[in-house]
Amino acid sequence: MPDLPDLLILRHGETEWNREGRMQGVLDSALTAEGEAQARAQGEILARHGVEGFDWLSSPQGRALRTAEIARAAPVATDPRLREIGMGGWTGLLRDEIAVRHPEFFGPEAAPLAYYGHAPEGETLVALAGRLRALLAALERPTVLVTHGVTSRMLRCLALDLPIGAFAHLEGGQGVVYRIAGGTYERLEREGVVAQSLPQDGV
Repeated sequence: MPDLPDLLILRHGETEWNREGRMQGVLDSALTAEGEAQARAQGEILARHGVEGFDWLSSPQGRALRTAEIARAAPVATDPRLREIGMGGWTGLLRDEIAVRHPEFFGPEAAPLAYYGHAPEGETLVALAGRLRALLAALERPTVLVTHGVTSRMLRCLALDLPIGAFAHLEGGQGVVYRIAGGTYERLEREGVVAQSLPQDGV
């Protein structure tokens, strides 16, 4: 999407269900001790790179909002469009359980993260992209966005003007910050800044 303000995009820290490999979707689980440490690291990264003049928006889901509050050390406004993709009937299941039921999404020939958008009664990738396009179009100032794994990938995908299917080829990661600003795409981490390349041919 053209003419976007500078963006700093965070995924929430590790949760109990992340550690178990369990689908959270609209449900929630608490940050682990490691997850809280990752949120503190994100706060340090943001402080080092400067967020003066940035707005803050978080998903209202507990794991993201807790991450935002740790990283900022202050309350944060929320926007429901930043919530995680809905996983429908797969919510609460382990990835291994879904793989047994739907091996077509997990086999060696399957595309990366192919199962997202296919959960029974779940949210589609098109619907996810639609709500995130609306959010990005409404931003008027540089903004820190605190969200979730798939939502973060799709946000970056749209901000970089890639087709929505390219979301699965962008990096994930907790305890880091992605910056899209002035035509650059970078991962900010404690050790420094890592330039990010776009998927070849937009995938």
